Amino acid sequence: MLVVLQHDQVLLMTPSAAASGIRPGMRRGGVVALAPQAQLCERDLPREQSARDEIALTLLQYTPEVAHAEENTLLLDISASLSAFGGRLALCRRIRDSIQALGFTPQLSMAPTAQGAWLLAYNQPQRQLARQRRSLRLASLQRRLDALPFMTLPAARPYQEWLAGIGCQTLADLRKLPRAGLQRRSDKQVLETLDRAYGDVSEVFEWVQAPPAFSVWLELPDRIEHAQAVLFAARRLILQMIGWLVAQQLAVTRFELSLEHERGRQAIAPTPLVIALAEPAWHEEHLLRLLKERLGRLQLDAAVIALRLQASEVTPMLPPSAALFPEPGGTPGAYPRLLELLSARLGSENVLSPAAVADHRPELANAWRPAADNKRRQPPTENSPLQRPFWLLQTPLPLILRENRPFYSSPLRLLSGPERIECGWWDGAAAVRDYFVAEGAEAACYWIYRERSGDDVQWFLHGLFA
Repeated sequence: MLVVLQHDQVLLMTPSAAASGIRPGMRRGGVVALAPQAQLCERDLPREQSARDEIALTLLQYTPEVAHAEENTLLLDISASLSAFGGRLALCRRIRDSIQALGFTPQLSMAPTAQGAWLLAYNQPQRQLARQRRSLRLASLQRRLDALPFMTLPAARPYQEWLAGIGCQTLADLRKLPRAGLQRRSDKQVLETLDRAYGDVSEVFEWVQAPPAFSVWLELPDRIEHAQAVLFAARRLILQMIGWLVAQQLAVTRFELSLEHERGRQAIAPTPLVIALAEPAWHEEHLLRLLKERLGRLQLDAAVIALRLQASEVTPMLPPSAALFPEPGGTPGAYPRLLELLSARLGSENVLSPAAVADHRPELANAWRPAADNKRRQPPTENSPLQRPFWLLQTPLPLILRENRPFYSSPLRLLSGPERIECGWWDGAAAVRDYFVAEGAEAACYWIYRERSGDDVQWFLHGLFA
């Protein structure tokens, strides 16, 4: 059994603790006397606030209109989000799954008014059927509110004895009382809350605003020795990042997960885990899959005690495709996602793609970069197209001369050229060459060059044409 204390008095308890005779307001000594085996926990208001902020940031992916309410609750206006997520039932299911992934058990309700939804969720126990906590029409909401105890209304609780003494039991009884007399003998919040719940007046909220940058920290409840076990806790941070991205209409191209280790005298530097995406993304499944692949290849040098997730590079979120028919063989983003997955599984240094560099020397102009690197280099612009092969030899092959012609399996006949290159004197790798396209006896084409150094002429094979 579990008992939550605030200032050494019982605030909340489990049903088993209540069956032992523990009541709200009881002192710590009385709890220990009645149930010595009870687990006592002191209420931690800063952690409650932090948990509520985490949930609010996560739920921004479903609606930009999220507001804080009394008793550490959240209100969501989902009227504009129903069609985007497949209707009210599908949206409620997704919201419940997201909150449970953060480690909390939600109690959801739905109503035409926010205050009415709050009252339904507060009064109905978790084991109650979900459909009994939903009212889609104002008339059905008013009928359900009429049957609720007046103590459900937070503003009416200080006047419990007086209201019970005059025979008031439900919210319907509370509404039947003369408004002028009720306002004189109680707080004006009682009538204002009732009017908002029943839809008699409009509701005004201060919506949660996403921070300008995303960087969240999570302390783990226990030490984690294996990298793959980090994924469960990291999902909490990923969900918050997705909510932040959607609220800001952004997509992430690079994010970093820092695995923090021991602090103090035996402090160990955090282990950074950088995820670079070939295409901007903001979907949970894709980001978690990449993170899972990277964690599977990571070997921890020390136990992990905390995590920090930071979105280091973001870009505006691209609108959905307006094409009537899908691309054959998959969507346009399928190929970049495949490169990201292979890079995460094999390592970015093992999945490369060609990248042109602004240099006239072929061995330097044809470079390679990680395929998942979103920082694409622009190839050099040329006024006239050059006839160059796709396949270059890593090291040029010296050619012999026969009958004053370069020889490679057979005498080579020059077809076009020369393409003269004179550059590289600034970095100590000067290149003074004349390139030609040559043809052998078997009709194969080669890319050869003549090196101009002094009086000696030396020919080299540098590339092969398809």
